[in-house]
Amino acid sequence: MKSTLEPQEGNKVKLSIAVDEAEFEADIDAAFKRIAREVRLPGFRPGKAPRKVLEARIGLEAARGEAFEQAVPKYYLEAVEEHDVDVIAQPEFDITAGQEGGDVAFDAVVEIRPEITVGGYDSLRVTIPSPDVDPSEIDDRIDRLRESFAELESVERPAQTGDNVTIDIAGSREGEAIDGLTADDYLYEVGSATIVPELDEKLVGAKVDDVVEFTADHPLPDEDPVDFKVVVKAIKEKVLPEADDAFAAEASEFETIDELRADLETRFGMVKKVQASMAVQQKTAEALADLVTDEVPEALVSQEMQQRLEDLAMRLQAQGVGIEQYLAQTGQDQEAFVGELRESAAQGVKVDLALRAVAVAEGLEVSDDELEDEYAAVAERVGQKTAQVRKQLERNGQVSAVRSDLRTRKALEWLTEHVELVDEGGNTIDRDSLVVAPEPSEDDGPEAEAPEATTEDE
Repeated sequence: MKSTLEPQEGNKVKLSIAVDEAEFEADIDAAFKRIAREVRLPGFRPGKAPRKVLEARIGLEAARGEAFEQAVPKYYLEAVEEHDVDVIAQPEFDITAGQEGGDVAFDAVVEIRPEITVGGYDSLRVTIPSPDVDPSEIDDRIDRLRESFAELESVERPAQTGDNVTIDIAGSREGEAIDGLTADDYLYEVGSATIVPELDEKLVGAKVDDVVEFTADHPLPDEDPVDFKVVVKAIKEKVLPEADDAFAAEASEFETIDELRADLETRFGMVKKVQASMAVQQKTAEALADLVTDEVPEALVSQEMQQRLEDLAMRLQAQGVGIEQYLAQTGQDQEAFVGELRESAAQGVKVDLALRAVAVAEGLEVSDDELEDEYAAVAERVGQKTAQVRKQLERNGQVSAVRSDLRTRKALEWLTEHVELVDEGGNTIDRDSLVVAPEPSEDDGPEAEAPEATTEDE
């Protein structure tokens, strides 16, 4: 087999493939063997009829057609591998010679992954959540803890947001009470908006024994409006304990409020560092996609959509939920869901193409050792030996794809190491501030040295 590669318009290439008659004869012979397994001839068991007998009975033309159907895709894939063509769609075949006899020749026109350039990738600036803990954030967390220890005390004043009121509430439509919207001595927090927003509006400023009446939309969609009658029977305000040592001792394992604050700051600080670190890659990818001005191929977008849909279906299946149930539970219609899926898929394609461009621009390559490490990682995930995984990938012609994925991964790592990081206020973030210090183990004595901190990218 011989093949040549020729660029075409529209991000396509043409592979011209020629197979001499002697080589194609083996494909014709294989076609006769396949036909023999399906044709029943007197005196021969299935699959045992000689080629000469079959050729005399059905003719050479049928076997040659069968050979073309099976051999053309095979020779095409060999040419793709020979020229290292990164195809992204199904080819269009055109048989140019050999349909009736002699040497075989055909063309295959196929769309390939475009190679793009992205300007400005080396000076990206991304905004991520600050990894630093603001004292007000600790105050808020302590206040939420105080809320859980709050006591309710009756007050003589009108109700305010945050108060707890005891009410009789009656929801009705045309005089008929509605189940779930009628209750006596119901304790309700003003401002919680857990029934209808109008209830909170009417309760603010209300006094004990006041009766408020109003009409509001039903809490459930597609239901008719509801008439409400509410009687205010008691008003109580929350009294929070003082944020002092006594509170700390009651609400935690710490004896002082300073110790409690220090622990909250440490734990919340770890969470913020992790959140900020996770945002680096996501925000970097988003910023990189914004640099792509080329139109992305529809074939790649469709493939990405299909992959994301399959991933979602598998996750939902593990929970015993189907796509239709998921859409119903999330309140999405199919058209909006497909639109969002297409948008996110197109974004993903842009990121992938841009990362490939960065890898080329920065000369990032994947060594054989790194490839072997990837085989080992895959083998561990699927519970096979590394040699088995390597052999299977080589047999399926997927080694180039694995190497390419590793290159894009390295490109993203390179970018996350070089982008400028700022917080919401535009302040520069030092990468060292994203490092989460390891907790000392129980075996570490007081003289044990803390291990040297490293970033995730090292």
